[in-house]
Amino acid sequence: MSTVKLIAIDMDGTLLNEHSELNPATIDAVQAARDQGIKVVICTGRPLSGVSPFLKQLQIDGDDEYAITFNGSMAQTISGRIITSHTLTHEDYIDLEALSRKLGIHCHVESEDHIYTANRNISPYTVGESALVNMPIRYRAPGDMRLDMPVVKAMFIDQPELLAAATEKIPQSFHDKYAIVRSAPYFLEFMNPNASKGAALKDLAERLNFTADNVMVIGDQGNDLSMLKYATNSVAMGNAIPQAKALAKFETKTNIEDGVAFAIRSWAL
Repeated sequence: MSTVKLIAIDMDGTLLNEHSELNPATIDAVQAARDQGIKVVICTGRPLSGVSPFLKQLQIDGDDEYAITFNGSMAQTISGRIITSHTLTHEDYIDLEALSRKLGIHCHVESEDHIYTANRNISPYTVGESALVNMPIRYRAPGDMRLDMPVVKAMFIDQPELLAAATEKIPQSFHDKYAIVRSAPYFLEFMNPNASKGAALKDLAERLNFTADNVMVIGDQGNDLSMLKYATNSVAMGNAIPQAKALAKFETKTNIEDGVAFAIRSWAL
């Protein structure tokens, strides 16, 4: 193993257990890493508001600690200072919202502090996302959206089988224009093409004078693949998708079995 100076950890399905909670063994392993001077960076599709309660449990705070949020659309300090930001335009919002209607799929977009939906019958997945990330929902017809409002990311959200079928019908022009990742079976996310967890992590590591050899990544889903490609010390969860396991150097236990704690103690400490 190379000397690990930064551990980048996905949240849902990785850091958190099946109840979206932190296990004591995970908290202890993260603290052990930090006691050895290793930076621990949460890398998630959530906004900072959806990460903060867990950061408090991990005792990670301040302007010299970091999180990668919105699947790499932002990197920021725990105190909220934005380091990098790659957002979508109003025109992007209009195009993606129209595409979702053509495909018969629910859609919402997220700013830094709100979820916006144009669906009068609000999707239960939007309600679930709101609870998960601690952000309120606002209903807005497309014509009522502010032209200058930064849209951090757009999400197609629906039943997994409907979303999978709709994904096959997305025109190539959208794949060419956006970074598209499947962050969960019921979430398909559209972001600025310069946004990814891997790109944000690389930028943050370089700012801290670390190389890929100094970085350990732990992840499980499609939105983690760019991180797993970047880091020399890449770890897939036991519950990870096959593509993540194929990319990773190591495979740890599942998130139910304290896989993050096992990975940290096996390959970082």
